[in-house]
Amino acid sequence: MTTALAITCTLKPSPASSSSDLIARHILDALAEQGVEGDVVRAVDHDIKPGVERDMGDGDEWPAILERIQAADILVITTPTWLGHMSSVAQRVLERLDAEVSETDDRGRPSMLGKVAMCGVVGNEDGAHKIIADMFGALNDIGFTIAGQGSTYWNDEAMGGRDYKDLDAVPEPVDKTTHAAARNAAHLARVLSEKAFPAYE
Repeated sequence: MTTALAITCTLKPSPASSSSDLIARHILDALAEQGVEGDVVRAVDHDIKPGVERDMGDGDEWPAILERIQAADILVITTPTWLGHMSSVAQRVLERLDAEVSETDDRGRPSMLGKVAMCGVVGNEDGAHKIIADMFGALNDIGFTIAGQGSTYWNDEAMGGRDYKDLDAVPEPVDKTTHAAARNAAHLARVLSEKAFPAYE
């Protein structure tokens, strides 16, 4: 069974409604249509210490989240847009994942090599393309593989004020993009599970 973990990087703790959480669930729904089981973690609900180590000590809840990432085939990160950038929570998740750059398996391969990454961005201002580029650049450095068209996003019109969660329905182009991203990511995850990257030895 192919599995996915979505980390939503809203600034709003549960149970507040969140556009980032909603688009993560839409991505997981689309992945489910491809036979992928998924779950959601709202990062801000956990004490994720600042730093670039796997475990930052007393009270750090990142190690438990990392275990769930390690167990999944697909990592989905969703973030709101703030001042044209990803949220500070998303940045912290990437900083904690940076520890994996130096972690390798018994064949010398990066610990996240063979896992697929997806990205979802929402916002009532522009910035989605830059955020996706920054997110995928970081995740690629860490070792994740990016499927073609493996992201989805919704931004309101310039100077707008609506949120994704307040829409009456998901716009058709966004829905089609979400489903295409899920289809491509699920396919890639299965390919990589059947034929792993070569050893670095």
